[in-house]
Order: sequence, then C-alpha cells, then structure tokens
Amino acid sequence: QVQLVESGGGLVQPGGSLRLSCAASGDISRVFLMGWYRQAPGKQRELVASITRSSGMATYPDSVKGRFTISRDNAKNTAYLQMNSLKAEDTAVYYCKFSVPGSGYWGQGTQVTVSS
Repeated sequence: QVQLVESGGGLVQPGGSLRLSCAASGDISRVFLMGWYRQAPGKQRELVASITRSSGMATYPDSVKGRFTISRDNAKNTAYLQMNSLKAEDTAVYYCKFSVPGSGYWGQGTQVTVSS
C-alpha cells in the first residue's frame, strides 16, 4: 500500500553534514507519524527523530538533539533528516518509518558512515 525509499546516505568526515530523504508512494492519508531510526552493527535499532504529519511537531532523543533536524514536505510525500556535526558514533544504517493506526511502513535503509 505504501512504499518508502530512502536516499542521501554515504561517507562523510567527522563534523560534516548529510541530508537524508524518504520519499513515499501510495496512499499516505492515514499516516500520522513519520520517523527516522538507525541501527549500528551489534546494537539495537533506535529512534533518532519523529515528526507528526499534520502539525510538524518534532521529537528527538538527547543523543542527536541540537545536531539533527527532521522535516517533511507533505506536498511531496517526503520526510527529511538533516544531520550536522556528525560523529563516528552516528555511523549506522538509517531507516525511515511511516506509522498508521495499528501498523507501519519501513524503507529499505541507507548507510551513513562517518569516518576520516
């Protein structure tokens, strides 16, 4: 019903920036929350940002607060994650998720590597 495709990952130096995009196709009229998660090897998947589709209210954990910004363009059915001041510990596969009542949709993931 809903397909999500992430893009924008890659290799960046510490202190650098990347912007990830998550483009949706299909019927997203029931989506109420859009979010970004990440998973590093051997670690649990963690939420890094979420935003309500309707009002644009954003939430962040302390680990990324002040460095990452989530946004959305409802006209383009797209969510974004702007990542600044990147650190080596930000290295992970980043996934977007659109939540609907009782379920959700996941993208395929995009690799972000922060290294010199």
